[in-house]
Amino acid sequence: MAAKKTATCVICGKHYSVMEGFYLRNLGGDLVEQIKEHYKDIKPSSFICLSDLQHIRLNNLEKTINEDLESNRKINASLEKNLNSNHYVVKNTNNMRLTKGQKIADALAKYAGSWGFIIAFCIFLFIWMSINTLHIFGLDFDPYPFILLNLFLSCLAALQAPVIMMSQNRQAERDRFDAENDYKTNQKTEMELRNLHKKVDQLNEVQWPHLLDIQKTEIEVLTEIEYELQQMQIKQNELIKAKQHQTRHRSRQ
Repeated sequence: MAAKKTATCVICGKHYSVMEGFYLRNLGGDLVEQIKEHYKDIKPSSFICLSDLQHIRLNNLEKTINEDLESNRKINASLEKNLNSNHYVVKNTNNMRLTKGQKIADALAKYAGSWGFIIAFCIFLFIWMSINTLHIFGLDFDPYPFILLNLFLSCLAALQAPVIMMSQNRQAERDRFDAENDYKTNQKTEMELRNLHKKVDQLNEVQWPHLLDIQKTEIEVLTEIEYELQQMQIKQNELIKAKQHQTRHRSRQ
């Protein structure tokens, strides 16, 4: 039988058969570069046992996964920090506290701008002018041209206009809050979209290549296992042949 070939692992320094490891020149280029980063004096003719080789691969995979997780954590932390800042706090304008004067102004403006107010006011004017024109019930307190009515309408308009303007100013203030809320909502949405783009870019530019590297490593490991199984099968066949040869030799004797 041929002498069993042995080699010394360049990492652990132990002796192994050539089937229990690989020479550096037989490994993939990326893996070789990763090994050279940790072991500067290694050569293409150096031998590495399967145990140390798998340990290096696991460390590289763990490092890659941790880098991806750290990158995702930073992106999520940046998004959370921006969203928790005061720039994106939206105010609920429906819960604004109003004073009694503001409530009265809103109610008056709401009633003055309705058909009910117009119809009621027209009926009031008709009754006023009818009483003073037709002398109903013997009343004639404001004869034509209705000077008292004109004074009353002037006073009503003078008081009604500021009250309606108060309501309109408050509504304008609420519209300003609504516009500010819309602006903050748009800013928040834009920030979320930016971070979403960062995640997509991170996925396409970094994580997908890392996933491909992991799959490549898995394929290499499976190939090595298959190679080792083939070598074990060859060794087992040689042992079987050697036993058969010994049995034949003994039977002849």
